[in-house]
Amino acid sequence: MKETVVSGIRSTGKLHLGNYYGALSNFVKMQDAYNCFFFIADLHSLTTHPTPGDLSRTVREVVVEYLAAGINPETSTIYVQSDVPEVAELYLYLNMNAYLGELERATAFKDKVRANPDNVNAGLLTYPVLMASDILLHHGTKVPVGKDQEQHLEMTRTFGNRFNRLYNVDYFQEAMAFSYSDKLVKIPGLDGNGKMGKSNGDASCVYLSDTPEVIRKKVMRAVSDAGPTEMNQPKPEAIQNLFDLMKVVSTADTLAHFEDLYNNCAIRYGDFKKQLAEDMVLATEPVRSRINDITNDDEYLKKVVRLGAEKASESARKTIREVREIIGIKKLF
Repeated sequence: MKETVVSGIRSTGKLHLGNYYGALSNFVKMQDAYNCFFFIADLHSLTTHPTPGDLSRTVREVVVEYLAAGINPETSTIYVQSDVPEVAELYLYLNMNAYLGELERATAFKDKVRANPDNVNAGLLTYPVLMASDILLHHGTKVPVGKDQEQHLEMTRTFGNRFNRLYNVDYFQEAMAFSYSDKLVKIPGLDGNGKMGKSNGDASCVYLSDTPEVIRKKVMRAVSDAGPTEMNQPKPEAIQNLFDLMKVVSTADTLAHFEDLYNNCAIRYGDFKKQLAEDMVLATEPVRSRINDITNDDEYLKKVVRLGAEKASESARKTIREVREIIGIKKLF
């Protein structure tokens, strides 16, 4: 019997290189070997965007880009989180056994509070519980996550194990971080610090749907410095980020060429960025072409979303039926 993989991407907008070379690259590889559930996390997005301007449009974009990146809806289950109401029901049950102190200690929660002190809502606090519900609902044992989500995955194991202890059952399995690479992938942004992510602004991200012209402009505006002044000197974070991006999208020979120029104080960042931009354009071209094709095929998209909801709901209903029985929730008549 195949192990189950569960993962999702928030529906706050377009997918970028960080998603593509991180989670999505794993998703494509996993499809034949595992029972895969990939969802668009529109409920999660409400924790930081409680009044979205056009949520259905952004959800549609993510579905299109999942498909364009190579997810097969016949092999995998692709669904919209809110199409499966059992997610919210399991979230309710797990919240009853999630403690205030452990939720407040979550690093991501503390970071969000500092960044958005006027939007500290209950959903933000219990974000790890909702994530646990997504995973446990389908009995996921492997979860492709970035470094920033590892603590939340640890909390998923805590909530599942606590449920088992409270009700004296061996029901939920432990979910572990999973990647085909030796370590979890982190794609840096163009803003000089941190990982690529929409929360850092559009200028930090290269989106899969960006035109070649847009990609070139973003890369040429990426943060850099005046250049090295000593042979083989360590790279500042912003420069290392650009080299890390080149490591992902360029050939080994190209990377080695610019590493040599940097180490010999001969690098010209204009030439370096032009090469990086062209390599990004080439790397994203196949996905960008498929995005354009799928975007215009409404019937295909409807079929994919309906099929995904049906497959995810079948799994979810079974879990909720069993969880209710374990807890003791039964109809009187």
